[in-house]
Amino acid sequence: MSLDIIKLLPDSVANQIAAGEVIQRPASVVKELIENAIDAGATQIDLVVKDAGRTFITVVDNGCGMSETDARLCFERHATSKIKSADDLFAIRTMGFRGEALASIAAVAQVELMTRREEDEVGTKIRIEGSKVMEQMPKPMSVGTNLMVKNLFFNVPARRNFLKSNEAELRHINEEFFRIAIMNPEVGFTFVSNDKELFHLYPGSLKQRIVGLFGKDYDGKLLPVNQVTESVTIEGFIVKPEFSKKTRGEQYFFVNRRFIKHAYLHHAVENAYKELIPQDCFPGYFLDIQIDPKEIDINIHPTKTEVNFVDVKLIYAIMHSAVRKAIGQNNLAPTLDFDVDPNMGIDFGEASRLDRPVVTPKEDYDPTFNPFKISPIRHQQQNWRIAYDDSGDTVADNHVADNEQLNPSTEEEQKSFYIQLQQSYIVTAVKSGLLVIDQHLAHERILYEKYLKEMETNAKASQQELFPHHISLNINDASLLRELKPELEKIGFMIETMNNTTFVINGTPADCKGSDAVTMIERILEDYKTNMSANQLDRKLNLARSLASQMAVKAGQALNAVEMQDIIDRLFGCAVAEVAPNGRKIFTIINADDIKTHLE
Repeated sequence: MSLDIIKLLPDSVANQIAAGEVIQRPASVVKELIENAIDAGATQIDLVVKDAGRTFITVVDNGCGMSETDARLCFERHATSKIKSADDLFAIRTMGFRGEALASIAAVAQVELMTRREEDEVGTKIRIEGSKVMEQMPKPMSVGTNLMVKNLFFNVPARRNFLKSNEAELRHINEEFFRIAIMNPEVGFTFVSNDKELFHLYPGSLKQRIVGLFGKDYDGKLLPVNQVTESVTIEGFIVKPEFSKKTRGEQYFFVNRRFIKHAYLHHAVENAYKELIPQDCFPGYFLDIQIDPKEIDINIHPTKTEVNFVDVKLIYAIMHSAVRKAIGQNNLAPTLDFDVDPNMGIDFGEASRLDRPVVTPKEDYDPTFNPFKISPIRHQQQNWRIAYDDSGDTVADNHVADNEQLNPSTEEEQKSFYIQLQQSYIVTAVKSGLLVIDQHLAHERILYEKYLKEMETNAKASQQELFPHHISLNINDASLLRELKPELEKIGFMIETMNNTTFVINGTPADCKGSDAVTMIERILEDYKTNMSANQLDRKLNLARSLASQMAVKAGQALNAVEMQDIIDRLFGCAVAEVAPNGRKIFTIINADDIKTHLE
């Protein structure tokens, strides 16, 4: 007789599985608890965390509170006050609705809930550990809810081990806090981390809230957006084009005041800024899309940050028009004035005097110059750690003597040359044909290995800045810079922390001469964030890759013969000369036989 093998999971195990989808890190807990407070009608919410939420998270609100029965029931899976039927899913305007958050949190942490309604004389206190109710009792307290979460993932150590550093986890908490606080400016917030108050936000307008979160200088950077149509309303603010940054960060979309991510709509905003900001800069925006809930589906992702629109192309067109109109109304879009008064009285100095005699300009030139006559280029050939066989394949050769050099006066040296193709590729002759090297990828590989070595050996070479540069960052980028500061200093940066978001750059790596220090740091941070989200690289590898990408010579940059030879020599001195840090092929060989075939 066969035994049945399918069994129902215990509630504690099912809750832990659900927690894996909803509660990924301390920031997930913060998000769920603050959203519950918003839905409860709170006008004041206080957030306190310790050790970036690992050991302690508490959210206190003055909302409607819960009855004794509701306080117990809210920790059950799919227990919710937001929906009663499937049709309600298409009319959701609250922050949460699934009824999984508190059950998931209670499954992986020690939770203490204290809550009271206005009509109740006393509140209710419930203590739960790993989905088990340990205590329930009456509790005298003010109206509202106080929910404490201690020792997150205490019963799932593997999940706890996957948490990042405190700085990294606090950045995630900051981001979730920002996403909720921005679109709820009528609610007061405080945020305390390790007994230090990071934010104290008073109720006010949306603009006041943005300034409170991102700094006083944003008061003069924002342009209002207001586009009302029959199907959708778009409101909020965009950042003036001249204040665009080289790091992403201040880019927030909301649908009915809920934060979302939407690459297609982001393109609509970027397209509206086209030709107004440099290609390597990013626009800033805080835009809320008010739309009938029936026109969207927010139930496509556990964190509800992704949405589907019934007519996304229409939303795209309206978004682009709204942003473009906001820019145009503030006279920031380029315009041509065809009504210039010819008698404006512009003074062109001495050149404008009509009585000044006209003198024919003279140019010195060499009448014997022939632009088609090419002078032979002679270079000193240095060591290469690579040899080429007759088939054109590359073989590493680690046995070349360090001092071995070819006499520059030999016939072989006279035939050697370097040319730059389209100011992007270095071309030179080798035994089996032509060697073609991508100059940017080659230099990126050289610098990547150099920076990795310097971070290991602390063999920094710095150049002092004549005038120190101040850089102000948002709180998350500032936190990231503090985390990367030890490694950056090992490779030559000299960075001084002024306050929570401001730094002074006193020095840069010696090989970064002529580069703008502030721009360099901003691009490094942006590259680092991109690599972290896309590739999950180790911190040192990520930083070395970000630095190398920024510092390497670019495609389109002219190089002289000495610079080209230097790149070639240093490339074949690398441990891995064939591929760039991103895995792309650095060079190729065009075989002489292939050339011959094409010419026949």
